[in-house]
Amino acid sequence: MTTPRIRVGIDVGGTFTDAVAVDATTLELLGQVKVPTSHHHPDGVAHGIVEALERLLDEIDRDPADVAFLAHGTTQATNALLEGDVATTGLIGIGRGAGGFLTRRLAALGRLELTPGKKFPLHYAHVGDASDTAEVTAAVDTLVAAGSEVLVATESFSVDRPEGEQAVLAAAAAHGLPMTAGHAITSLYGLHKRTRTAVVNAAILPRMLATADLVDRSITGAGVTAPLMVMRCDGGVMSLDEMRRRPLLTILSGPAAGVAGALMQERVSEGVFLETGGTSTDISVVRRGKVAVRHATVLGRTTYLNALDVRTVGVGGGSMVRVDGGRVVGVGPRSAHIAGLPYACFAAVEELRDARITTVRPMPDDPADHVVIDAAGGRYALTMTCAANALGRVPEGDFARCDPDAARAALAPLAALLGTDVAAAAARVLDAGTEQVRGVVDAMVDDYRLDKDTAVLVGGGGGAAAVTPHLAAATGLEGRIARNSEVISPIGVALALVREEVERIVPGAGQEQILAVRAEAEAAVVAQGADPGGVEVEVTVDPQTSKIRAVATGATELRTQDRAHRSDDGERLRAAAASLKADPAAVEVLAGTPAHTVYGTTVRRRMRAPRHPVRVVDADGVVRLHLADAHVAATTVADAPGALAELVAEKTAYGDGGVRAPAVRMLLGSRIADLSGVLDPEPLLALARGELRSRGGAEPVVLVVEVRS
Repeated sequence: MTTPRIRVGIDVGGTFTDAVAVDATTLELLGQVKVPTSHHHPDGVAHGIVEALERLLDEIDRDPADVAFLAHGTTQATNALLEGDVATTGLIGIGRGAGGFLTRRLAALGRLELTPGKKFPLHYAHVGDASDTAEVTAAVDTLVAAGSEVLVATESFSVDRPEGEQAVLAAAAAHGLPMTAGHAITSLYGLHKRTRTAVVNAAILPRMLATADLVDRSITGAGVTAPLMVMRCDGGVMSLDEMRRRPLLTILSGPAAGVAGALMQERVSEGVFLETGGTSTDISVVRRGKVAVRHATVLGRTTYLNALDVRTVGVGGGSMVRVDGGRVVGVGPRSAHIAGLPYACFAAVEELRDARITTVRPMPDDPADHVVIDAAGGRYALTMTCAANALGRVPEGDFARCDPDAARAALAPLAALLGTDVAAAAARVLDAGTEQVRGVVDAMVDDYRLDKDTAVLVGGGGGAAAVTPHLAAATGLEGRIARNSEVISPIGVALALVREEVERIVPGAGQEQILAVRAEAEAAVVAQGADPGGVEVEVTVDPQTSKIRAVATGATELRTQDRAHRSDDGERLRAAAASLKADPAAVEVLAGTPAHTVYGTTVRRRMRAPRHPVRVVDADGVVRLHLADAHVAATTVADAPGALAELVAEKTAYGDGGVRAPAVRMLLGSRIADLSGVLDPEPLLALARGELRSRGGAEPVVLVVEVRS
């Protein structure tokens, strides 16, 4: 019998490096290890990555040859910027006349504040003619003499005419410094923002290159033949070569790993993911099976870097309780970890004997209202985790579970101070902590227009039980803690898909330009190792900004995921009915493919046309798509173009805002091809034909068409 191959995910945190092994077929967690992050080793964090891998393989008794996929996420880029540990950057502006005037103004990027009191280390030189090798060489010599360790070339309109930047880099190559060009980082217009993004990318380039080379050599030396992948800030992974070109894509990738775990392991399609550690909670959104991203802010300025939209609240499992005048006035942001105190609930009951409550100032600048208890075993902090355990919010087997008697004993002095019982005291603590989180969750639900009837709260991280269950109870939303929540981030790294994003601004773009951007994104993920047969591409066209955006994702190997459990018809029907808030008897099967079943019902409304809400449920019984009002048609690959053309013509809206084609999804094989980002009927149908092109004519296709409001 062949030994199943494994996927390995390694998450490099500020304190610990976590590694997990996941069965490549069933996605079952096989093992996990934790080692200290090796910041001070001569090989830096690379040493900890290799140490974690070796320990992991030893624990599960597997060989390096069994590794089918290996990826790591790292905070190195983020930390480099936070700590100001970046390379001095030489910026070469190109152009004469108006173009030259604009590039000369970019010398002001050297006034960016890197850390408080420290400016971004940048030197500027200008060349009028990029083809003048002598002029370019003189500019580079000036920058190198000033201490520049990496070079960036920038020119107005280089997105359309990159030859000038390319010529400068070619002439500068003899100096042997790492180099990049503005057009290579992003293809969007906006000279200042594009250059700022390129400059920040370049500043972390030397350090990231050195680490990449060390990790690559070490992993290869350990006998792993699978290509090494690196976590991106948008929830996907990229090849090591791509990381060497654009290391900035790894910034803010820490929270993205957890969301990737929620998407792939928990199969979240609509909801909010809360990753709770000891000190804070990172909050992000999954909408219609996709992570919400936006342009990231770096060094106080927006960039062209699309990163996870994550909002952080200073409340975690270790957040300390604050009281004043016999009432709970807040929780956090100070945590027991920073105060150097153990959690009271993890003490033995006998250690909590003779407990007396007092308030302290954990750090010199903190208010003196933080609750601690002095007991037989010493001084302990009262935390969110203590309250969650006392109230029974932490499930059996959870990472943060403790002896309930100890938790209640820990809360008893606080209850006495508040003049209430332990359960009420614990509830007040959790109310105070989750109130801050709730404000952010409510805002994100509104911002992304999540369907509150189907949205779920999913908790990850070691402190998940301290926040998510109580928040779910308070909001009325469905809530759950992810399996293996304490290692959800490395699981996300292990399960993440190769991802690439291509953005272009093309005024008046027709179907040829849109298809070309789509093809570029698809080719990019295939070049990084994604299996061509499993690549999905989502295309969005914004007619107001003329921006075409294509996001391609794919697995590094075709995963059939033959899990032990597959839901039956009854389970899928019940899942759909629960999501539709309908009696199962009122729900019917509208269509299906081997991978998905489409369910629907009818909602009759007085004086208004009935609605036809739809749910698409996969073979695992997970709702993958929910639409408030849609038309469903079952067809075949051969007949789909004609059927879709008729539906699009029928459902397209015309008005003052222009032409608005319906939002179309196609269920095809194991995929849901999302074409909802295209408003123009002609390119929409062209993209649909592209999705169908390589399929057999008799293969079933389900068209799900949603009229835009």
